[in-house]
Amino acid sequence: MSPTTLLRPSRLRRRVAATAASLLISTGLVAVAAPSAHAVQPGRTTAYVTNNVGKAVSVVDTTTGATTASVPVAGYAQDVVVNRAGTTAYAATAFANTVAVIDTATSTVAATVPLAGFPTAVAVNNAGTAVYVADSGAHAVEIIDTATNTVSASVPVAGNHLSLALSPSGATAYVTTFSPNALVVIDTATAAVTATVPVAGTPYGAVVNPAGTAVYVGLGGGSTIAKIDTATNTLTASIAAANTTALSISPDGSTLYGSSPGNHGVYVVDTTTNTVTTFVGGLGNIQDVQVNSTGTTVYAVDPVNPSGTVPGNLYAIDTATNTGTTAATGLNSPSRLALHTVPAPEITAVTPNSGPIAGGTAVTITGTDLNGATAITFGTTPATGITCTATSCSATAPAHAAGTVDVQVTTPGGTSTLTPADQYTYVLPPAADIDVNVTAQPHLGILVPYLTYTLTAHNTGPDPVTSATVTATLPPGASATNLPAGCTSSTGTVTCTYGSISNTASASKSFRVPLHLLSLGPVKVTGTRTASAPTDSNPANDSASATCTVISIILATCP
Repeated sequence: MSPTTLLRPSRLRRRVAATAASLLISTGLVAVAAPSAHAVQPGRTTAYVTNNVGKAVSVVDTTTGATTASVPVAGYAQDVVVNRAGTTAYAATAFANTVAVIDTATSTVAATVPLAGFPTAVAVNNAGTAVYVADSGAHAVEIIDTATNTVSASVPVAGNHLSLALSPSGATAYVTTFSPNALVVIDTATAAVTATVPVAGTPYGAVVNPAGTAVYVGLGGGSTIAKIDTATNTLTASIAAANTTALSISPDGSTLYGSSPGNHGVYVVDTTTNTVTTFVGGLGNIQDVQVNSTGTTVYAVDPVNPSGTVPGNLYAIDTATNTGTTAATGLNSPSRLALHTVPAPEITAVTPNSGPIAGGTAVTITGTDLNGATAITFGTTPATGITCTATSCSATAPAHAAGTVDVQVTTPGGTSTLTPADQYTYVLPPAADIDVNVTAQPHLGILVPYLTYTLTAHNTGPDPVTSATVTATLPPGASATNLPAGCTSSTGTVTCTYGSISNTASASKSFRVPLHLLSLGPVKVTGTRTASAPTDSNPANDSASATCTVISIILATCP
């Protein structure tokens, strides 16, 4: 099953051991646009193309059109699929009668699974746990356990197998056969045939829609595409499309694409109305079609010459305009292809979603397909300390001007699109201005005369004060008594601490300075803010004084 769609577009098959290319039809080619550098779409797509006569699988970068590797296989490469993770490709090889297990990271064959007969088509379930092989030579569908790379079951299926498709859930496999002409339905849990649906013509490609409610079968020898209801296994529509072979469907199920080798192009079908909306022609002897996972591009292969003496082509059809261009050239007898798209990353949350303009905040970015990240930016500024898994990244926010920015993650699959969930707000550091005030009041008399000094911390904002300290400096020889909670005294000073003070609020603490017979003249007490949080924004009002003039213990004036 191709990981680029929810299901595996089936494969044109009518191969027998006598020849590996008997179904390649006309070699006429209508000129199309020359190879070009394609704009990078969200998610980078790699095409795995069978080189039938060349006994290899080509790895093609669809963005550049370059063949980045050629993986030799033991026999004629009949079909190829890639698991959803993109880590492993499976190629069915005729004459060698094996499935080559290809490590996509190294582009080498990691294992070879022997089969009972001649394989014609292959599919892998979305979980990546099982590979299904249409073994036309053995008249069976063989099931490979991907954990052990061994055949775990074999389901007898009569006739010659042309293609194989899986439902999105992987619960059902569909095999097209000729002699008899039918669509065979297999329950993958029990490895048993549950239905055989006769079709009016030779069934080539088959594909299941993403909802799993319909199977489409290309009747290559006829003039229609059959639509079959998966609930009842009955024909519900016949779509007029002559000589249709391989099929593929868009990720949303709205559009079906069918290759027509004899007509040198690809049909575009509206699945709601079951009608052909356009035909993309001039593409040559198209043997296979595949839609990428974003639904933006359909890729098609043309062997040009089945013997491989003339290099074949990979075409790209823009689904928005239904126009085709040459994506890659120089392929040796290409007949089938599979696509794997490295998904573009998506961000669903940034935690915390705000921090200081100085940067340095440890941020967790949650989303999907984040692994392999090469960069994380806050606005246009790169983050540091990046570590990522598939669903989470850790990074350190860089410094940035105040305001809200978008956080974006870049991976080999592209850069995450902008959403409200990726926003991060840089905030100015909190500031609160402490305005210090000192007042005094005399308490005179013969017995216990004293002066009361009050230290007031007034918060002029803009943010709340979380803590503050005001220190009062006393005149030489003076002492302080009756200290309130939060105040301490040492020689010549009184230190008072304050808790939280909201914006525009004040907090006061009072203490006494005793008078005695020699306490004559000015008694000045100066209060100074010595600490506060957050940062004080206006040091000019951090200090204040109050001076009382003592004439005698029974006569004193204070401001």
